[in-house]
Amino acid sequence: MKVGYARVSTIEQNLDLQIDALTKAGCEKIFTDKISSSKAKREGLESALEYVRKGDMLVVWKLDRLCRNTTELLRVSEYLKNHEIELHSLTENIDTSSPAGRMYFTILGAVAQMEREQIQERVKAGLAAAKLRGKKSGRPKALTPAKKSAALELLKTGMPYSQVAEAVGVPTPTLYRYIPAAEINLLTLKEKYDVTEEP
Repeated sequence: MKVGYARVSTIEQNLDLQIDALTKAGCEKIFTDKISSSKAKREGLESALEYVRKGDMLVVWKLDRLCRNTTELLRVSEYLKNHEIELHSLTENIDTSSPAGRMYFTILGAVAQMEREQIQERVKAGLAAAKLRGKKSGRPKALTPAKKSAALELLKTGMPYSQVAEAVGVPTPTLYRYIPAAEINLLTLKEKYDVTEEP
């Protein structure tokens, strides 16, 4: 089943062009968003991602209608790939059900991995700098605010709790106690739908 998603940036803009293109492409169900605030919740996208199922295809007019930044595009693309949902961008002619389109997912996956590694390196560098400034080293029994913030960034990339615990220098059970898995899931969902709009 083809499911369409259309978005415009202001209330004044019209969705008709995108909806017409999605209908012509064979979309049986179309979700829309009209965003008038940079932090407005994208209920249409949220509903579309909840609606699509394994084997379905999410169709958009352009990739920038789906996501407004690379980080958001990586998250949504990984979500679709993990749930075996295809993505088709009409304007860019990207169709992940084709060999060339599947290469798109492969490239995005590599970029996502590189992004995770860069975050990990920044976290390690920050922790090392904190130690040089005279903060306590070793393995504390509790998370400091700085380490909790660093751990959250790593966990949101999908890094396992055990590796994050090692990176920030706390026992894994302590990390679970201070940052439950449910909190990570909630933060990930929130970031998935709260994106920065263009000026």
